[in-house]
Amino acid sequence: MKKILTSIIVLVCVLAGFWIINMSPKVTRSPEAAVETSGREGYKTAPDFALMDISGDETRLSDFRGKVVILDFWATWCPPCRAEIPHFIELYSEYKDNGLEIIGVTMDWNASRQAGPFAAENGMNYTVLIGDRKTADLYGGIVSIPTTFIIDREGGLRKKYIGYQDKSVFEKDIKELL
Repeated sequence: MKKILTSIIVLVCVLAGFWIINMSPKVTRSPEAAVETSGREGYKTAPDFALMDISGDETRLSDFRGKVVILDFWATWCPPCRAEIPHFIELYSEYKDNGLEIIGVTMDWNASRQAGPFAAENGMNYTVLIGDRKTADLYGGIVSIPTTFIIDREGGLRKKYIGYQDKSVFEKDIKELL
């Protein structure tokens, strides 16, 4: 019964995420918006972006060059996203001094009003940014949340996860890169 309920919740989150993202204003992808391949075969550079954080300050992905980054696209209404937040809080607390940065990009419809209080209420100790469709499109179009990317110190995309992942999955990935 738990598996059925979990499956239904995940399906609802996927459908709701798809609906919200597709109801956002359309952005035409330009060639430079695509993920580019770096010098190494199969190695893609994470596209840079600038978004406002929950305090209203502009933050760029490139500000974190030299760090291992977990880049998580999520929303406050998404149960699997909410389930991952404690993992990210723990990982950031444990590995930030070793060069880990976690960036949560909220894809909520009214994120500028609700992300700050949500982050404070849930003790989110890592960077929370207000996402948009343009940024989602830079990463291939985020049609399901959570969608999480692991980025190495040189800015290369190393892993992509769609859906809930256990803390141990992310911990294994970042330990290899720190």
